[in-house]
Amino acid sequence: MTVDIPARLAEVMPGIRRDLEDLVRIQSVSADPERLGEVERSAEATRDLFAAEGFDAEIVRAHDGAPPAVIAKKAGPEGAPTVLLYAHHDVQPENDHADWDSPPWEPTERGERLYGRGTADDKAGIAAHLGAVRIFGDELPVNLVMFVEGEEEVGSDTLVELLQAHQERLAADVIVIADSGNWDIGVPALTTSLRGLVRMDVEVRTLTHAVHSGMWGGLVPDSIMALSRLIASLNDDTGDVAVEGLHSGPAADVDYPEARLRAESGAAEGIEWIGSGSVVERLWTKPSISITGFDGPKVEGASNTLVPAARCRISMRIAPGDTTANAAQCLQAHLEKHTPWGATLTTTLVDTGEATQIDASGPAYDAARAAFTEAWDGTAPVDMGVGGSIPFIAEFLEAFPQASVLVTGVEDPDTRAHGANEGLHLAEFEKVVKAEALLLRNLGELPR
Repeated sequence: MTVDIPARLAEVMPGIRRDLEDLVRIQSVSADPERLGEVERSAEATRDLFAAEGFDAEIVRAHDGAPPAVIAKKAGPEGAPTVLLYAHHDVQPENDHADWDSPPWEPTERGERLYGRGTADDKAGIAAHLGAVRIFGDELPVNLVMFVEGEEEVGSDTLVELLQAHQERLAADVIVIADSGNWDIGVPALTTSLRGLVRMDVEVRTLTHAVHSGMWGGLVPDSIMALSRLIASLNDDTGDVAVEGLHSGPAADVDYPEARLRAESGAAEGIEWIGSGSVVERLWTKPSISITGFDGPKVEGASNTLVPAARCRISMRIAPGDTTANAAQCLQAHLEKHTPWGATLTTTLVDTGEATQIDASGPAYDAARAAFTEAWDGTAPVDMGVGGSIPFIAEFLEAFPQASVLVTGVEDPDTRAHGANEGLHLAEFEKVVKAEALLLRNLGELPR
């Protein structure tokens, strides 16, 4: 019997909405030691949802004390391809509740969106997978493996261990990672590239102790001025990254209208864009450098003192095709070369995440594009890059080199993931669920 996907979609969506809201009410903030019990409760709820659909579901962890993940399996027709569906059940901290227009842990519908922490990133990914499962019930067109991680928001530190320990159980022909987004409301996307990340703490020291700025200013350099000059050397006059040896590449031919760019970026009035090349090249396939932290005296109460040492954190995004090893080496060499006035430079590599470039060709991608086009009523998906980093995708590619990896998601330009008023566009979410069901159908129809 052929499953009527549109009819079943209408039947299952109210229940999927309720289950999503229940998941959002669980404060599974993996970065907060005081809420690790909530992370456990979130894993248990996720396990139970798939167990209720006939999956062999269990909570797994890399070792005692490690965050909980969920693995669940359900067989489809004999000889059908195996599809792994990924999401994560942990979420970011909600931060100041005063910044939210409604309580962050109570899902609230306003307009076209459902607001709350995790409504999109990434409990909606779990719900989308669950929706596709319920559409088919016991008539799955493929074999399914669910893998729902519990530490994505804190760096997936034990993911590689989990992939190695459960490699046979997780092995699949196609991997669908629901942790990205779409190009716009009404325009779906497949994410085919992501920049990598190198974070480095930098200290510049010019004095063994603080001294009077009047007595010694003009002769002895202060550390803040020295660090400022070093930071300024990281970009050229156009705003392009000036670190030599980094990779850049071309981006898809996608138009990013100026009005939309200004609205989505939050750019202050009158600000000029930095760098050269197309907008999407600068955002997706060229390196960028930002200063995300700075240690120095506060302006209020500042004294007439030369500060002996100043610190900052450099966050460098690297282009697909580059490696973190090369990028860190290039950054270190640049810093050593440009530290002014004989100041002492100390660097500490904080963390890294590899860039990803996906070969978006082959039967699985053809099946995905057809499914998305059908779900969005004839609008074909955009091959989209992402300027941010999802390092675990590279780890999936390395662990399962023969699998086709499809990076999808529920987010849109106004989702505000990680920020206050995170929200899920409900009509787009329904299309995401439909698209995943159509994708599973299409994959099940591929030649065995």
